[in-house]
Formats: sequence, structure tokens, C-alpha cells
Amino acid sequence: MQKIIYAGDEYLTGDDIASALLAYSRALGEDDRAEIVEIPVRERDGAIVKAKFLIGPASQIVSKAADGAGPEIEDRELVERLLKRTRGVESPTAAPLELPGDLAHDFD
Repeated sequence: MQKIIYAGDEYLTGDDIASALLAYSRALGEDDRAEIVEIPVRERDGAIVKAKFLIGPASQIVSKAADGAGPEIEDRELVERLLKRTRGVESPTAAPLELPGDLAHDFD
């Protein structure tokens, strides 16, 4: 488990979720963009709830190990989605360019 420290509060979440959130935050910050991301976190009573984080250039997020914080929170789909978004920011791909018919033959 990881403890995310954000805006003066602490949030418990899974290792992979915390890593993906930090990676996406870094990528958005480098691209001078911000986004709201929702992740599962554990409340003090053990309940799992969703928390929304505004991440981007001004984000100051710290993650550290949280021993004895209960079972690992996992959300493989969320982690994959965040990692895909991170790759999209770091290495964006454009749609194929369609050239007018008279120019297209020049590139054959």
C-alpha cells in the first residue's frame, strides 16, 4: 500500500495505482496540462471510496509506503488506463494524413 500526500491530506491506495497516478501527473505537468483523476482510496474505517485528484503542472504529490494499512487496493483497469494516458501524453500519435489525390501519387 502507498500513502499519497496531496493538498495536506493523506490517502491510502495500492502501489500500482499510486505509481500510475504519479507517472500521469508528471507527464501532464511536463505537457503543461491538468486533469481530474479518480482513484480508489481506503478510509480510516476500512471502507474503499473514490477520491478525485486534480493533477498537472501545479500538483505536489508525494507517495510513500504505508505498512500495515490493510489489504492491497487493486484496480488493473484503472492502472492500465492511466498508463495508456501517460504514454499518450509522452508520445502522442496523430491520425494518418490524407493527401489530395494529385499529391498522393508523389508518395507512392
